[in-house]
Amino acid sequence: MKKDIQMPKVTGVKLCIGKSTNELGESEWYVYLINKNLIELTDVMVVSKGYESGDKDARQTSKLRHMIKQVAPQSAAKVEAISPEVFSFYNEFWVSYYIINELFDKKFIVAPFQEFELETIEEIDLEGRLAT
Repeated sequence: MKKDIQMPKVTGVKLCIGKSTNELGESEWYVYLINKNLIELTDVMVVSKGYESGDKDARQTSKLRHMIKQVAPQSAAKVEAISPEVFSFYNEFWVSYYIINELFDKKFIVAPFQEFELETIEEIDLEGRLAT
């Protein structure tokens, strides 16, 4: 049964939306997975979706799936580009990965925000918004 499966606690892994500027001076937004652990993450699966509220009739984005073969220790990986048009949505990311042969799984949510409500994300040296 599902209740009998013991999932280890996720530590040392963060997810964020980061803002960078391209060579034309335009803003580009990406979702980043940050591995602060001293060991690599392997076979990382990220499933993302956005929704306005918990109401069943609320607007939703399509569901996207990404596979990342490995995320090196103390590094970050770009997961996907994200449009500022969905910053008013709750953006949900289910992240599953292996450390050695042990499976880890966690849901991250970036709450709705405005483009000017950014914080410094030291691990990627960009302004952005961390998921909870």
